[in-house]
Amino acid sequence: MPVRPATPDDVDALAALAALTFPLACPPGSTPADQQEFIGRVLSPERFTEYVVDRGRAVLVADDDGTLTGYTMLVDGDPTDEDVRAALTVRPTIELSKCYVHPDHHGAGIAHALMAASLDEGRRRGAAGMWLGVNQQNGRARAFYERSGFAVVGTKHFTVGSRVEDDFVLERAL
Repeated sequence: MPVRPATPDDVDALAALAALTFPLACPPGSTPADQQEFIGRVLSPERFTEYVVDRGRAVLVADDDGTLTGYTMLVDGDPTDEDVRAALTVRPTIELSKCYVHPDHHGAGIAHALMAASLDEGRRRGAAGMWLGVNQQNGRARAFYERSGFAVVGTKHFTVGSRVEDDFVLERAL
């Protein structure tokens, strides 16, 4: 599966993919209203327009002949969250902020292609480590990240709408 940097032309497709995939990663107690509030605030076309031109971010997409089947987003620099900063052991670091695959394409190797490209991009940007937050109840994602070389190094909170969720902080060396 070809993975490439996102462009401004991908913004609408990215936002649609994000709106579809984000709820799948939310814990069972998360409400549709809270999920939609987050999607509108963080995963809208307007926000993706900002993300794809931000030099401090890399948005990578899996592109199947013009159809986006997955995406990742990396964020350069030290985290602003105090709990995350305290947990990390490898610096300089880069965050794997998003990693999602369309549910119709789960099991097709797209997540692995996106992860490999994201790790390469992190190295290209000079990071020595990569970190991410994953909901503690998301066993499928946690297993994928652990197979990809990440290990739990701490915990943090993540707000979705009006709910504060508990996440694990995972890290790996690049």
